[in-house]
Amino acid sequence: MPGVAAASAWSVPAVLARSAKPVPVPMVVLQLGSAAQSAALLALAVWAGLALASRVGLGSPVLEAVVEGSERRPAVGPVIAAGAAGGLAGGLSLVGLDRLAPAALAHLRGTLSPPLEVRLLYGGITEELLVRWGLMSVLLWLVWVGFQRRTGRPSIGLVWLAIVVSALLFGAGHLPIAGALAGGLSRAVVAYVVMANAAFGVLAGFLFYRYGLEAAILAHGMAHLVAYTAGRG
Repeated sequence: MPGVAAASAWSVPAVLARSAKPVPVPMVVLQLGSAAQSAALLALAVWAGLALASRVGLGSPVLEAVVEGSERRPAVGPVIAAGAAGGLAGGLSLVGLDRLAPAALAHLRGTLSPPLEVRLLYGGITEELLVRWGLMSVLLWLVWVGFQRRTGRPSIGLVWLAIVVSALLFGAGHLPIAGALAGGLSRAVVAYVVMANAAFGVLAGFLFYRYGLEAAILAHGMAHLVAYTAGRG
């Protein structure tokens, strides 16, 4: 929820600043409306993950160890190592991909790029709860029910299908804010926004599947930190 608050506080003024049309509604009302919508989606995603993730072999090993009162060190070590490695790789890829940004986005870098607190809170935590914990768990459960009739663990093919589809939807989810700030959605803008975000989404999805939700959260936050430090992304 802190991520929801931070994102709404930043995104609404950023979009309105580029709009030539006056808005007959106070800024705070729009921010609260945006936050309420995001909060509802977040609550739904968290509930879906709690209901379905464990059924398809996905989980949150560190939190599970805390809740169960078991020894946490064995769960924490692999998560930190995988998350840190994934975050470094993801951050460097963001820096590299930033150089390929179309002109409509490149000249908006200062406006389009959210502040660090939004990147870490919303990008690092909220988006992982929405996309990996919620959406990816639902997608994997649906294809598992449809293709394997709930027998055994989902095959690796179904896992990768859920990873890729959720990553593409994650990329597409960035189009509204990108279009609002860029003044429209050209083919170049759509292709860049979807593919640049989906590339990291695939990495985060793999980390979620292999090491758990915490690894994906750590990688996502660290990737933003690397990109922010480099002045890119």
